[in-house]
Amino acid sequence: MTVAATFAATIVDEWARSGLRHAVICPGSRSTPMALALDADGRFAVHVRLDERSAGFLALGIGLATGVPAVVMVTSGTAAAELHPAVLEASYARVPLLVCTADRPPELHDVGAPQTVDQQHLYGRAVRWFCAPGVPDEAVSPAWRSMASRAVAEATGAPPGPVHLDLAFREPLVGDPATLPPGRADGSPWHQPVGAERAPRSADLDRVADELQVERGIIVAGGPGPEASAMAALASATGWPVVADPRSGVRVPAAPTVASFDSLLRHRPFATDHHPEVVVRFGQPPLSKVLGAWLNEGGAHQVVIDPHGAWWDADRQAAVVAAGDPTGWALGLAERLGPARDDRWSGAWATAEAVAQRAIDEVLGAIGELTEPFVARSLVAALPERSSLVVAASMPARDVEWFAAPRRGLRVLGNRGANGIDGVVSTAVGVALATAGPTAALLGDLAFLHDANALLGLAADQPDLALVVIDNGGGGIFSFLPQSEVLGVDRFERLFGTPQDVDLPTLAGAHGLPTVEAHGIDGWHAAMEVVQRVSGPRLVVVHTDRAANVAAHAALHDGVARALG
Repeated sequence: MTVAATFAATIVDEWARSGLRHAVICPGSRSTPMALALDADGRFAVHVRLDERSAGFLALGIGLATGVPAVVMVTSGTAAAELHPAVLEASYARVPLLVCTADRPPELHDVGAPQTVDQQHLYGRAVRWFCAPGVPDEAVSPAWRSMASRAVAEATGAPPGPVHLDLAFREPLVGDPATLPPGRADGSPWHQPVGAERAPRSADLDRVADELQVERGIIVAGGPGPEASAMAALASATGWPVVADPRSGVRVPAAPTVASFDSLLRHRPFATDHHPEVVVRFGQPPLSKVLGAWLNEGGAHQVVIDPHGAWWDADRQAAVVAAGDPTGWALGLAERLGPARDDRWSGAWATAEAVAQRAIDEVLGAIGELTEPFVARSLVAALPERSSLVVAASMPARDVEWFAAPRRGLRVLGNRGANGIDGVVSTAVGVALATAGPTAALLGDLAFLHDANALLGLAADQPDLALVVIDNGGGGIFSFLPQSEVLGVDRFERLFGTPQDVDLPTLAGAHGLPTVEAHGIDGWHAAMEVVQRVSGPRLVVVHTDRAANVAAHAALHDGVARALG
C-alpha cells in the first residue's frame, strides 16, 4: 500500500461522484498512480493516447459535446506543455476541462533531474483554478476530496473552463490503495455548487425592454443562446427575424430564421433598406465580417446577452451587456415586447431568405462542379437525425455559416474559442466518443495534417466518425485575402498557400481507416452514401480547386444579388 495510491483512488472516486465519466491518459512513469486509479475505478471510459497535444483536444471535445469535463492525465516535463493549446481553446470557448499533470517532488527540481520543468501556473491566466497540493501526505487526507470536488466545480462554474492540478509523486509509483477517506454518505460530491447562470431580474428586463419598443429589430443568435422554444417565442412576440449561426441550435426551418444573411447583406440595396433600429445579440457573434460591418454602420441600439456576461463586442458598439440565463432573457423580453403589431418587417426578411435559398441552389446547380460551398450545404442537409457536425475554422466554418440551409436534428460544434485549426480532428474524436449519434467533421487538408496524430488508436476505438476533408492543395482561405493578389504566385504559394504532397488516403490507411475519394459531384454523392451507411471511423477526401472555389463564392453572392434585384 502507498499513500500515493490512496490519494489517487480518493481523487478518482470523488470525480466519479461528481459525474465525470471520461479520462484521457497519455503513457508516462510519473503519472502512474493516477493512471492506475482511473483505469481501476470502473466508472470511467479510459482513452489512451500517445500524443499529449491530441489527448488534450480529445478531452476538450468530450467536454464540448457533454458539458461535463473529461480528465486528461499526462506525465511531467514537456508532456504538460503539449496541453497548452487545448487549455487555451477550452478557456476562450468556455469548455470544462480537467487537466492533470504529474510532477516530480520538490527535491528533484532545479538539480538537473530528467523530465523536470517548472509547472507552477504553467498555463497562466487561461485556467479557472490552479492547485498544486504537493506530494501526497496522509496527514492532509481530509482535504483530498474537497480538492477533487472543487476542481470539478471550478471547471463547470461561471464561466466554465479548464482547471489545472499539478500532482507531484515520489517513488514508489506502483501500489495498492488503503481505505479511502470517507465521502458523503449518500454518494454525492463533496461540494455541490448551485446554478451558475442566474435568472434575469425583473427590473433589468423592464429597463432593456423599454429600449427595444420598435418594429425594426433583429435577433442575432450566436452561441450559447436560448432554447429553441424561447427563441421562437421572442421572434413571434417581436416580429423580428432571427439571424442564426449554425452553432446556435435555432437555425431551423421557420419563418423568422435567416440563414443566408451573409449573401443578403452583400447586396447593398437590401442592406441599406433593412437596417434595424435595435439588435439583440445572444452570445458569440457569427463569423461573417459583412454582418458585423452592417450592424455597426447602421447605428442600431445593440444589446448583448450572454450567460456569464462575456464581452462579445469587438467593435465596441453594444449599449447593454447583460449577464444571465439566455432562455430567461428571451422569455422575459417576449412577455414585455409582444405581441408584434406589424408583420411587414419580418415578412420582408422571410421573403429575402426564401429568394436567397433558391438562388444558392440554382447557382450551385448551374456551376455543375464540386465546390466547397456545395459540399458544406449538402453535408449539412444529408447527415442523419441526431448527428453532430464538428466544423473546422477558416473556410469550412464560413461555408457552413454562409451557405448551409436551415434544418432540424443536427448539432453543429467547433473550436471557436481561439479559432485555430489545430486539434480539430482530436476534438471531433472526443465528440464522437462521448455522444450516442453519428458524428462528422468538415475540415481542410491543412487542418487534417496539423492533427494527424489524432488517427493514432482511432481504428481500435471505432467511434462513428466521418472525417470529410477538403483537399484543395493548401490553405484555401488565403486565396480570398489581398496577399493572393499582391504577391507573385510562387511567393504566395510558398508563404501562404503551402500546398502539401501527402497522400491522405495512404496516411489514413496506415492507421487502418477506410477512405473514399470524391472527384466531381457524382463522386461526392457516392461518398455521401459511405458517410451515411458505414459506421466506424472513415475518411472522405473531397478534391477541389482553390481558384475555382473563389470563383464559386463570387458566383453565389452575385446570384443572390440578382435574385433580390
